[in-house]
Amino acid sequence: MTKDYLFEIGTEEMPAHVVSRSVKQLAERTEKFLKENGLKFKNVKTFSTPRRLTILVEELAEKQDDIDEIKKGPAKKIALDKDKNWTKAAEGFARGQGMSTDDIYFEELKGTEYAYVHVQKEGKKAADILLGMSDIIKAMTFPTKMRWDSHDFEFVRPIHWLVSLFGSDVIPVKILDITAGRKTEGHRFLGDSVVLANTADYEDALKDQFVIVDAKKRKEMIVDQMNQLVKENNWQIKMDQNLLEEVTNLVEYPTVFAGSFDKKYLEMPQEVLITSMKDNQRYFEVYDQDSHLINHFISVRNGNKDYLENVVSGNEKVLVARLDDAQFFYDEDRKYPLSHFVNKLKNVSFHDKIGSMAEKTVRVRIIGDLLAKRWKLDEQTIKDFDRASELYKFDLVTQMVGEFAELQGIMGMHYAKLAGEKDDVAVAIKEHYMPTTSEGELPETTVGSLLSVADKLDTIITFFAVGMIPSSSNDPYALRRYAYGIVRILLKQKWSLPFKEVLPEIVSALDGKTPAKLPKTAEQDEEIAAFIRDRIKQYLQRNNFKYDIIDAVLASSQQDPIQILAAANVLQLHHDDDKFKPVVESLIRIKNILKKAKYKGKNAVNPDLFANESEQELYAGVNALKDISNLTDLYDGFVKLQPVIDRYFETNMILDKNEEIKNNRLNQLSAVAELADNLGDLSKLVIK
Repeated sequence: MTKDYLFEIGTEEMPAHVVSRSVKQLAERTEKFLKENGLKFKNVKTFSTPRRLTILVEELAEKQDDIDEIKKGPAKKIALDKDKNWTKAAEGFARGQGMSTDDIYFEELKGTEYAYVHVQKEGKKAADILLGMSDIIKAMTFPTKMRWDSHDFEFVRPIHWLVSLFGSDVIPVKILDITAGRKTEGHRFLGDSVVLANTADYEDALKDQFVIVDAKKRKEMIVDQMNQLVKENNWQIKMDQNLLEEVTNLVEYPTVFAGSFDKKYLEMPQEVLITSMKDNQRYFEVYDQDSHLINHFISVRNGNKDYLENVVSGNEKVLVARLDDAQFFYDEDRKYPLSHFVNKLKNVSFHDKIGSMAEKTVRVRIIGDLLAKRWKLDEQTIKDFDRASELYKFDLVTQMVGEFAELQGIMGMHYAKLAGEKDDVAVAIKEHYMPTTSEGELPETTVGSLLSVADKLDTIITFFAVGMIPSSSNDPYALRRYAYGIVRILLKQKWSLPFKEVLPEIVSALDGKTPAKLPKTAEQDEEIAAFIRDRIKQYLQRNNFKYDIIDAVLASSQQDPIQILAAANVLQLHHDDDKFKPVVESLIRIKNILKKAKYKGKNAVNPDLFANESEQELYAGVNALKDISNLTDLYDGFVKLQPVIDRYFETNMILDKNEEIKNNRLNQLSAVAELADNLGDLSKLVIK
């Protein structure tokens, strides 16, 4: 027999961002708990609002399965000592089955006697097991926790009630001084308490009390009401899914409404208005049919339509107050030239262990100029970059960004355009922050891409130099995201950057031009290069490359993300080809021979020492591959070279008794291995 089991944790209002993940955690912990206790069930369904986390276990067995099994233990000679006394092995076997040594008997199996016990155990009742749900509550984790009253127990918010129903029966789970029952709470202002007769009543009973407990249904209500409002007014809306999720978790009974503000505020950059509405007030901005921002907003009330006009008026007043502040800051900032703000950067700290923001802009310009020359960027791009690197942090000291930190970079772009700066310069000020998340949007312009890479490289180099290196569990300055952003930009722009080679050049260029501490040893340079190299691995993993291919390409001496990705693409493309296995095996064989011979040289091959045609053939084949830079063509070259390599091994004794001939042949194989290293350490590939 089965019944549904309902378990609800009622709390004070939780932060919206923890609701979905917390109810998911509750469901996962419950599933694990039930499986560990041998209770069968069909499914675990979740419900959540700002004031409750609820799971419904569908078709939960009323008891564990009964056990009637014969358990085999150690051999008799191990179970009994020479004096026929029970050994620890026998005692442990019996104890492990919940029995004693008195229950052990012996039977012969294939000529050997073994210890056995007949285990008969009635399954525990679900009602008894479910009392352990209190342990699940205690084990839950949250970004922040609270204590209340005199309790030491912590939870995301104070717990006010518990519901625990198995069908129509109460399971009296207890936490602190709260014992679970069948009473839940309706909407804080519109509803009353509800006494549930059984689990089936839950959704409908709370709906009658203005609580939509199914988050998916609440979200659908919000979307449907928004669409109806937009249709009635001939508007458009850009449905921000993150904001929609947040709003869904802020309300128990949603009612959508629209408000408006004075058109004069539309003269400010639209990002200012959107930030004021979306980030600060959780409003959805509204557009006309030409996709122009208009002076309306859409919001969601936690309640019904009663007195909705008062709600609209109150929300409009709050928004206008913020827009008035923004208008004041906007007007004040425009009174000053950009140089006024740039000069203030001398007094703004980048980090107290590194130096000022003004000093950072100097370093970034040096790094960017060095990279621009390496990538052979045109003079105008370099000139625009130099100007952008001088300005790009100025908006940090504007009043607008001081109030709306989310607008840094964005306001810099707008103020730069108003000051007459070139579009590429202004846009780069915004783009240098990109990507703002690991998989976020990348800069579109060349100047913005260069500024972003230079800025992020400077941050990583200077933080590593003062010992602020991310740990496995802690990265407070988002250096991993910066490094991953660098890799993604390099790949998008197809900019070659072998880090082990370039980092010493950057440090040398900065030396003497900044008071900031710089890496002083090759080991520090290697540490930074390895840190960025790990982000290449992250990129390959997220783009579904085979694990053995990732291991192979990262184990090569190659440091350039462009070449590493190219090698991964070639190996992934041909991994399942018929010719892949013989090609890889021949190249691995070469590597193994060099390793066995402890070959460490890198000397020129002497054709005068060739003893047969196969040596000449391999020599010519390798020379033909040396000038190939495209890895696809290089792999195709190895496909053609593979039978040549096989003939070479069939014809020649590599470790010849003649030392000079032996070394010459090892030199030949080394030349092949060096070329193969461009594809990676092929010995790490799993080939079938």
